[in-house]
Amino acid sequence: MVRSLWSAASGMIAQQTNVDTIANNLANVNSAGYKAEVAEFKSLLYQNLQSETTTANGEHKPISAQVGLGVRNSSITSVFKQGALIASTSDTSFAIEGEGFFAVRGEDGSTYYTRNGSFNFNTGSGSNIVLSTSDGLPVLDSTGKAISLDTKRYVVSKLSIDASGNICYPDAQNNAQPIGIRIGVYQFSNPSGLEKTSDTLYKVTAASGQALNEATTAGLTTSKVHQGYLEQSSVQVVDEMVNMIVAQRAYEMNSKAITTTDQMMELANNLKR
Repeated sequence: MVRSLWSAASGMIAQQTNVDTIANNLANVNSAGYKAEVAEFKSLLYQNLQSETTTANGEHKPISAQVGLGVRNSSITSVFKQGALIASTSDTSFAIEGEGFFAVRGEDGSTYYTRNGSFNFNTGSGSNIVLSTSDGLPVLDSTGKAISLDTKRYVVSKLSIDASGNICYPDAQNNAQPIGIRIGVYQFSNPSGLEKTSDTLYKVTAASGQALNEATTAGLTTSKVHQGYLEQSSVQVVDEMVNMIVAQRAYEMNSKAITTTDQMMELANNLKR
């Protein structure tokens, strides 16, 4: 009976993590580029109570008797499902349709990746302006350099982006022409292996594999970049509410198992009196 206490306790801990994950999804329902997370579980060790060949009368028994020792969280996986594209009033809002990620340079100098294309132009050195995130992190081009433009040569309001991410500027005939700078878009062999950080940023790990530059890597299905749009969170509120109810009921059942075990132990102790 003590075994059931620990098994039920492990279930309560696992379901608490599940509820925390669902709550985080609901909290980020309006975060651009956010990908819903799913808590996954695995069973703990099994204890052998009886071997396959042991029976009361010595007859062959092909099935053993084992009892599980509970559950634990094995991982919290991000589901990289395409979110809906919504129109934005900003010309520096960009949404990716496909498997790609934008690249930004963090404060520590490392490269991070994101699906959140809510960018702005910030003042750089001299007369230059730098395309950056809302936190001021510079956005990188297809060569890994920060996107910096000279305001003496370009009027920001006239800049446009084509589907490949090329920054364009009108020529003498007012036709948009690429200026030789392309917003960097990168893919990963296993995006679920990316390490999650704050502000919907991801970091490369050994599990995710190295970033694959869509501009230089052959064989990739390139993504489309849409100017004036943002990718919504992939969280489905109705699904998350249903998952919340299921997790709550599972938590209550594990709590009930602990209460029942306690009552059985109390009954066994009272038999001695």
